[in-house]
Amino acid sequence: MSLEQRIRIEVAHARPERQVVLTIDLKPGATVKTAIECSGILEQFPEIDLARNKVGIFGSVCGLDRIITSGDRVEIYRPLLQDPKDARRRRAAKNVR
Repeated sequence: MSLEQRIRIEVAHARPERQVVLTIDLKPGATVKTAIECSGILEQFPEIDLARNKVGIFGSVCGLDRIITSGDRVEIYRPLLQDPKDARRRRAAKNVR
């Protein structure tokens, strides 16, 4: 298959100490899951669990079965360590005193 018949996308994941963005070429009609598996990022970050980690395209959460298009950036998100609303409430309570 020639490159003209393929789409180019990025797969990204970030940890506090390390960020990776990989560029790969896939067949049109590939899914988010296919992109992640073909990128090799799961070998670099074995802690990623696609059953638990949310994924998205350009900051918008989507499912693993979403079809990707040329130029998309597939992102694998880390779980939140704390609820942002709870953290904000705690900060506000400290400032009231």
